Amino acid sequence: MTRNLIPGILAMAAVVVASNILVQFLFGQWLTLGAFTYPFAFLVTDLTNRLQGAAAARKVVVAGFAVGVACSLIGSQIVGEFGPLVTLRIAIASGLAFLSAQLLDISVFNRLRQASWWRAPLVSTLAGSSLDTALFFSIAFSGTLSFLEPGNDVGWATEALPVLGVGPAAPLWVSLALADWLVKLSLAAVALVPFRLIVGKMAARIA
Repeated sequence: MTRNLIPGILAMAAVVVASNILVQFLFGQWLTLGAFTYPFAFLVTDLTNRLQGAAAARKVVVAGFAVGVACSLIGSQIVGEFGPLVTLRIAIASGLAFLSAQLLDISVFNRLRQASWWRAPLVSTLAGSSLDTALFFSIAFSGTLSFLEPGNDVGWATEALPVLGVGPAAPLWVSLALADWLVKLSLAAVALVPFRLIVGKMAARIA
């Protein structure tokens, strides 16, 4: 591991740890506080990709994945009101979604690297965020995947309710996923500001 990867790895680890803690706290009816911190993992990946290349970004992602696995292992040993804070399905969903989404982000970013400065980080983050949301919520809560952990009752997540309280009836997890996705889309645009500032500052320092 080269020394210049340490800032990216530490930043990714901080985002992953913070998100794993904050996901335990609700924000309104459809979100947790973790929904507002996790999307910045894409900012860390994109900054590393822009400044140090795709290979470095992949190493940062792998480090973040390792931290996520450690958090899941710790969470599985902590018993809350309804059982372990992290179930097997949650652990599988979290790890698979994180790794797949971040690697997709890197791939899309590379394809758009030579385009306008904002296009690569914005499009790659939107693609990665969409995949992350789809994988996590479907694996963690869909009734069709209950065989992954038969002893884990996710009936509460499959209860049919109006989407976000106003739309047609759908399993509750669909509303949770949609709310999460909308936050990620919003933060993808917000993250362009620090991306531009940090890249510009680093470019000026090199020059």
